[in-house]
Amino acid sequence: MKIDTADTGWMLVSCALVLLMTPGLALFYGGMVHSKNVLSTYMHSFVALGIMTLQWILFGYSLAFGTSNGGLIGGLDFALLNGVGLTPRTDLGVTIPHLLFMGFQMMFAIITPALISGAFAERLKFSTYIVFTVLWATLVYDPVCHWVWHPEGWLFKRGALDFAGGTVVHMTAGFSALVFAIVIGKRKRPSPPHNLTMTLLGAGLLWFGWFGFNAGSAVASGALAALALVNTHIAAAMGAVTWAIVEYLKQGKATALGVASGLVAGLVCITPAAGFVSPMSAALLGAVAGVVCFGGVLLKSKFGYDDALDAFGVHGIGGLLGALMTGMFASAGWNSAVTKMGTELVIEQAIGVGATAVYSIVVTFVLLKVLDATMGLRVDEDVEREGLDINLHGEQGYLLAGEGGLVSSSEGGESTHAVAHGAHAVSNA
Repeated sequence: MKIDTADTGWMLVSCALVLLMTPGLALFYGGMVHSKNVLSTYMHSFVALGIMTLQWILFGYSLAFGTSNGGLIGGLDFALLNGVGLTPRTDLGVTIPHLLFMGFQMMFAIITPALISGAFAERLKFSTYIVFTVLWATLVYDPVCHWVWHPEGWLFKRGALDFAGGTVVHMTAGFSALVFAIVIGKRKRPSPPHNLTMTLLGAGLLWFGWFGFNAGSAVASGALAALALVNTHIAAAMGAVTWAIVEYLKQGKATALGVASGLVAGLVCITPAAGFVSPMSAALLGAVAGVVCFGGVLLKSKFGYDDALDAFGVHGIGGLLGALMTGMFASAGWNSAVTKMGTELVIEQAIGVGATAVYSIVVTFVLLKVLDATMGLRVDEDVEREGLDINLHGEQGYLLAGEGGLVSSSEGGESTHAVAHGAHAVSNA
């Protein structure tokens, strides 16, 4: 196959759009925490940009897309980007440089573990986060990515569909987030969001970047990318509207946070289906996501776990819902790659959903127990009370006029920070 310059141009743009989603996620999550934890929340996303890039180019890409071992995991033939060059990768049928395909997939690998951070915001040790991210990506993300997106992956060969990451990204992150929230325990002093304007800006950047996430997954600049882009927008809009309606009916008010959460729920739900369903089906997926994910967020109050920023309620439940609804509405009339439809496809989607959920839950649970026994998961109570920004990073997100800087202790021990003018970080909550 030859390089197609139009396809390559679109994928260069898509790669940049997906990268933008990670800073967008930092804004989205950062606005929902206490002001004393805003920088630590940002760090979960921005550090993922660095450490996941390294993981991916060293061995992550090879484990996900290397020569298959029984459809379960890739080999190490592409480790250190060996053989990842400027010609197309013929076994994937793409018309872009292999290096660009690797780079596009790298952006997915970066944001996926960052999504989990919504579950443990405001209470996790930073050093543990770094180790967890690398191990989780290696043990959970890379294998599931291989199952679903490698031509020899066992779910791919069964005919399961995931256009842009409903199972690979959102279900792995969402169900792992649920386990994390349960294992680490509740926050001592949860507080309202400190800056919802920041959260709305983050939601807008996520919406914008998601066009690359979904339409870029066509890996070409043709009709399929157009379908995925339009479906993505429609589903996001419907998710925002239906969440606001349900919220108004239940609480008497439609909130800004509800609209932001609803549009993200619509985006999550359409992700596995974006290139397989009609625009009107996309509208239905988005509408259902707004209602179901609203209910999913309420589960944490009913069952008593502290999914701080609704990673499971939006991404886990939204990804599961989208994968199953893909089975219901995927049509060969919109994408010739759909070889199964109706009950047969729904069964395959259910198998994929079940395998992904169980695998993510079990591996994440074992990983967290090991890390808790060796490094510890949670910061000390004093650190949690005073804020992670100053104690873990020696900085604060907001400083009153006339205040000096802060000097912090290490993350795990006794708090020894010195406050130049005797004030903590500004709290808007």
